[in-house]
Amino acid sequence: MSMDFENADFTDAATMRGRDWPSLRQFCVILENRVGALNELMRHLERHDLRVIALSIVDTIDVAIARVMLDQVERARELFEFSGFTFFENDVLGVQLPEDSKPFVAVFSALLQAEINVNYMYPLLYRRGGHSAIAIHVDDFDAAATVLRSKGFTLINENDLSNDDEFFG
Repeated sequence: MSMDFENADFTDAATMRGRDWPSLRQFCVILENRVGALNELMRHLERHDLRVIALSIVDTIDVAIARVMLDQVERARELFEFSGFTFFENDVLGVQLPEDSKPFVAVFSALLQAEINVNYMYPLLYRRGGHSAIAIHVDDFDAAATVLRSKGFTLINENDLSNDDEFFG
């Protein structure tokens, strides 16, 4: 069976994700592990009026990876593409922490019961209705989203990032 790729309609993978998809896009920027590298990145982002929603740094002897989440994903992607920074993108789940005396235990217990591995997590600079949120990278994104929703957790999408309490004072 042969496929006619010349006349086939393709959709760019980046456009298949809607802004209400239950995920957040993070940019993983590779930086030389030297004094001033992180400052250079932050100056570049903030110079272009991008709001940093989350920042996590993983460093080694030679390089550091800055996981950064920004309020305007498409604009941030364009800026990174033209900036000379080496980067890649991936999805993380944004989860609003519940009103619970042990909110982290509640979230991670739900994932544990479903046998979903958490690769890493970090806090988001996000508050809505007085609730904090975290970004979680998991080994099975769809299963994690389904489990968390079924347990009553609120997932945050890209549209939510511009509608946090900072803008509703």
